[in-house]
Amino acid sequence: MILNDVHVGIQRQKARKRIGRGSGSGHGKTSGRGHKGFFSRSGSSRRRGFHGGQKPLFRRVAKRGFNNKCFALDVAVVNVGELNDSFETGAEITPALLLEKGLIRTKFDELKVLGDGQLSKNFRISAHRFSASAEQKILAVGGSFERIPTGAV
Repeated sequence: MILNDVHVGIQRQKARKRIGRGSGSGHGKTSGRGHKGFFSRSGSSRRRGFHGGQKPLFRRVAKRGFNNKCFALDVAVVNVGELNDSFETGAEITPALLLEKGLIRTKFDELKVLGDGQLSKNFRISAHRFSASAEQKILAVGGSFERIPTGAV
């Protein structure tokens, strides 16, 4: 091994191929496209799913099913355990306050309070939906909840 030759030929960034810059470059004249034919022309490219003239897979497979997922509401969830850790006793909790505190980080249509975790403080909670266990835990500690109509935040 010769130490002078260790880094020979190693480059940080490979230089781009300069096509169409004369015959001396090795990529002149036809610029690597060959002679004539579809792929020598400008604008030539195969579309996605092209199978060489054979009927493509996406046209051979039957269309099936339908879903209404695009019309579904985006429901943000928060657990009573998180509320217990983040708020003081007697706090009035609204969706806007949860967004401000960072307990909800995404855009949502409705807010649902779930019953996971322990609740030891009483709150007045406003949300669109409540799970049955969340309702029981809120009422058990002397808190109250209010359902907001859909569409209101």
